[in-house]
Amino acid sequence: MATARTANPSSMMGLNKPANGQLRGQPKPVGLHPSIPQLGAPQKIGSIPQSSGGIKFGDDWKRSLHLPPKDTRVRTSDVTSTKGNEFEDYCLKRELLMGIFEMGWEKPSPIQEESIPIALSGRDILARAKNGTGKSGAYLIPLLERIDLKKDFIQGEPIFIGLLKDQISIQVAKHLGGVKVMATTGGTNLRDDIMRLDETVHVVIATPGRVLDLIKKGVAKVDRTQMMVMDEADKLLSQDFVVLIEDIISFLPRERQILLYSATFPTSVQKFMNKHLKKPYEINLMEELTLKGITQYYAYVTERQKVHCLNTLFSRLQINQSIIFCNSTQRVELLAKKITQLGYSCFYIHAKMMQEYRNRVFHDFRNGLCRNLVCTDLFTRGIDIQAVNVVINFDFPKNAETYLHRIGRSGRFGHLGLAINLITSEDRFNLKGIEDQLVTDIKPIPGSIDKSLYVAEFHSVNPDDDDDDGGIEGKHKGLGAI
Repeated sequence: MATARTANPSSMMGLNKPANGQLRGQPKPVGLHPSIPQLGAPQKIGSIPQSSGGIKFGDDWKRSLHLPPKDTRVRTSDVTSTKGNEFEDYCLKRELLMGIFEMGWEKPSPIQEESIPIALSGRDILARAKNGTGKSGAYLIPLLERIDLKKDFIQGEPIFIGLLKDQISIQVAKHLGGVKVMATTGGTNLRDDIMRLDETVHVVIATPGRVLDLIKKGVAKVDRTQMMVMDEADKLLSQDFVVLIEDIISFLPRERQILLYSATFPTSVQKFMNKHLKKPYEINLMEELTLKGITQYYAYVTERQKVHCLNTLFSRLQINQSIIFCNSTQRVELLAKKITQLGYSCFYIHAKMMQEYRNRVFHDFRNGLCRNLVCTDLFTRGIDIQAVNVVINFDFPKNAETYLHRIGRSGRFGHLGLAINLITSEDRFNLKGIEDQLVTDIKPIPGSIDKSLYVAEFHSVNPDDDDDDGGIEGKHKGLGAI
């Protein structure tokens, strides 16, 4: 697999390079990436070396920044209820501040305000915050600040599930001349990874199985690694991965810093914290589990009515981009075919596809080449596409945790989003159980949905949707199931 990287990977956050101009509610982009980035190679970041005289005290350095278009969309209190701090308050390197502002991050979000100063002090952290509220910046900023370019060994080791955050870290650190970030997963070429680690690498971003494989081969030397980050810690410490994580930690030095971030913290996380974290600073910003900007509806349908219901939603909703979830890989492919036959642009992605192809589909969707993506729960974690304003559960999930992660793909970073659930008679008990567990209200879908609930440029009721035909339900009889 090729390991070339894109020259400007900033669009991971959906701010610096928004999706294409066909999508509504987004600033007009400069252009799409000419190539699809691949994972695996360490990236030398930045065109302004730290040793150069390019940035001096007294320079009006902000004038030289290449800022993205200002995001004027409405944001909820999930990201606006801050203490009023500025990124400059944390005494960060000037070059790092430049990368932060060029990402479009204007002020720290609540989780960043709580996390950054503690992480910079070297203390362990256990942080619970909603998906889509700025967790990536909460740990990447202190990690990059603490990189010592005079040392040529791995100093930071963020570990993830799903698609990686390597492009965010590269963009934030692009002015930190000499910082090298390497990303690797089980789907990248192991031989290429070994060759890259012969060179200087400061930060390795990896899935647990791959990084452990590299450690045991003696290629990734982590005996002096000072920081380990686990994003989506609830999944990383589940039965599927906890043995790998324990094994990785056994190779780390005794004096290390561990940062755990997640939206949910089951018992497994508490056990891990008691065993491995030293007097951790605990952050809990979860007064409620669901994002404030997401409006949730359900439609009662039979299995045979689902495709027709979906077609009705497509014709009535103002969709910027949508993610549609199914419960099996077979249903993903069948539904994607149906959607294409209905005349809508559609990609699909699931775990049985090759990693290289999954990467390509993800990056094409993120760059706005397609409006709709059908997927399994592979796509519920570590994905940040701010152009997505609608999530549809074509198949309703079995548990509250999965539901929470699915609907969290919309309404990212305090923006507005819509979650619509197609419910059969078999799902009604799951619906009630998830409402109770998450202490949330999933309402019956109305005949028309107020665009101000999920479309950025609408902030009042849109009079165009005044035709009351009894709702979306009840109009789907006689249609075949997928």
